[in-house]
Amino acid sequence: MTEATGRLRARWLRLTEWWDGVQPRRLSLRVRILLMFGLGALLLSGFLAAAAYSFARSSVVNQRDNAGIEQAYRNAQAAQNDLRPNDPSMQAAMDRLQSLGVATFAINYRGSWSASSAKYTTDAIPLSLQQRVITDSTPARMITLIDGRPVLVVGIPLTVAEGGYFEFVLLDDASSTLNSVRLSLLFAGFITTLAGALLGTLVANRAVRPLGDAAQAAKAIAGGRLDTRLEPSEDPDLRVLAHAFNDMVAALQARVERDARFASDVSHELRSPLMTLAASVEVMHSRREEMPERAQAALDLLVADVARFQGLVEDLLEISRFDAGAIRLNLEELGVAEFVRQAVAVSSMPSTRVVVSPRAERVVIQADRRRLARVVANLIDNARLHGGGDATVSVCEPDGEGEPLAHIWITVEDHGPGVPLEERALVFERFARGAVAGRRSSSDGAGLGLSLVDEHARIHGGRVWVEDRLDAQPGARFVLELAADEVTE
Repeated sequence: MTEATGRLRARWLRLTEWWDGVQPRRLSLRVRILLMFGLGALLLSGFLAAAAYSFARSSVVNQRDNAGIEQAYRNAQAAQNDLRPNDPSMQAAMDRLQSLGVATFAINYRGSWSASSAKYTTDAIPLSLQQRVITDSTPARMITLIDGRPVLVVGIPLTVAEGGYFEFVLLDDASSTLNSVRLSLLFAGFITTLAGALLGTLVANRAVRPLGDAAQAAKAIAGGRLDTRLEPSEDPDLRVLAHAFNDMVAALQARVERDARFASDVSHELRSPLMTLAASVEVMHSRREEMPERAQAALDLLVADVARFQGLVEDLLEISRFDAGAIRLNLEELGVAEFVRQAVAVSSMPSTRVVVSPRAERVVIQADRRRLARVVANLIDNARLHGGGDATVSVCEPDGEGEPLAHIWITVEDHGPGVPLEERALVFERFARGAVAGRRSSSDGAGLGLSLVDEHARIHGGRVWVEDRLDAQPGARFVLELAADEVTE
């Protein structure tokens, strides 16, 4: 029983996954409102057009029918008055009808037929109508097709003779009138549907506008502008939404500011005892040769941890400045090639190879020397800690960038395990030391180095990302993109 239940559950899960895959993509709110108005206008115009056409058709056909029957009765009476027993050819009746302008008729007199033309003969009269008029002596009418054209056949029994009078009433004028009405109604339906779609567009824009404002505000808040607020609306429902949104942002702003103050206060409080500890360690390190071997090993560990602790405090202070918006750039013109060589020379791996393209040798950037040097140092430290201890720094123009040159790339390639595609955005988050750090194999660092790289790149108007090495070798390639000016020599 349990095994059967498991199979049923597995089939149900597969069916659910299949259904999720074939479900159509849900339409946006704007499109749904537009479709609702458009379809509503189409259905309403279709219903009104059908009702109007039905009424017009009934009116036109009845009017034409009544006029045709009335005229047929008068013509039948005239024909009956001129029928003579000694004239089986009914010539007098025929002449009389033609003199009256009747062009489409047929007469049955004592079993003989006469017609106004070869087109409108007994073959054009339905047998059921002939039997009802001639045999049953009952007036009747019927619509039939003659040469594909609708014709009303009116049959009237002759009271003074054995026979009947049949008149053909052409309905071409009624069909033409109905076609005109049909085209007018179709055009009116199209105009109504178009007006409904335009009205739906206006309503959709008005309905979605508050959502667009909220989305723009949320985007601004995500970009760090925590003072963004929504303007209260006169609409009671939207006013509730605006107040709730503003209260949420205010609470978020207070929380972020409290956390930033906490990080800044903690960092400042740690600096004084840390400076004392660093000074003490420096004194002890100056007399390292006088210590036993085990004490020297312990002192080396203490020196490394104090240095790491100092870096962490400095990073926390820098992060708190970013959060407080207190970062001010001291911009100056820098020759990017020479600057990168100098930054690498004072980094943790001064022997790192630097490759500069010929065009990049002439590129000048506007940047804060100290902060951009920190970016290069952090990227090299990341390669040292997580990338196998060997790296290559390159300065080059972006792929496919033509004239004039707008950006310059500073890249750092390592020989580590690389960064998986789904985790390439996580490595730039603060304290990102989870699955990424586990795979990049080091316990050094606090997870703030790449976060600072991202923050510095952003305030310089650039960006940073990580990708695979171009030579298909194992490792990661960190790319820093900055605005550049090319100097022609």
